[in-house]
Amino acid sequence: MIVHKWREIGYREARAKMQEVHTLARENGKNHLILCSHPNVFTIGTAEKESFEVDVIQSDRGGSITCHSPGQNIYYFCFQVKNPAQFYKKVLTAFEDFFMKYLPEVTYNKEQAGFYIQNRKIASLGFRYSQGVSLHGVALNVDVDLDFHSQVNPCNLEGIVPTSLANEGVYLTQEAVNATVVHFLEESFNDAAL
Repeated sequence: MIVHKWREIGYREARAKMQEVHTLARENGKNHLILCSHPNVFTIGTAEKESFEVDVIQSDRGGSITCHSPGQNIYYFCFQVKNPAQFYKKVLTAFEDFFMKYLPEVTYNKEQAGFYIQNRKIASLGFRYSQGVSLHGVALNVDVDLDFHSQVNPCNLEGIVPTSLANEGVYLTQEAVNATVVHFLEESFNDAAL
């Protein structure tokens, strides 16, 4: 697994660079994991038709509206995918292991594609697959401005509010979270980071 560390990067620039990494992954047959965060932005998936009171950028991932901001860790996967269901299960396993270590009350909701503590959403997932390689990934709220995130319902779900690790009493740096998530991804995919 080749890990790319981009730090904070604009969403549109990250999308263009992700396409470059996707091409590289198709050419070299390796799994590429991108670690980054974005300045304040709302993005919507291809299935979303509703308009919102905030500016949004159209994305080609699945899912509805997602809020990105500093303090949120983004994991973009340009992985080799023969079976999307198996790939998705391995991603879930890694994040379930992460939450079991730090916040075991977090659960995954299949119908509302994300990780939750009761009605509080802490992580969103949205993927696309092209030519046997995945695109997009997971957004995990580490220590975000919840007032900004509360401008829209997470993934446009009624009764759901955003939360973060810090808001739930887990104080970790974004770097520490990344290191632990990468470790669990290595285990889940049996693919050591390079």
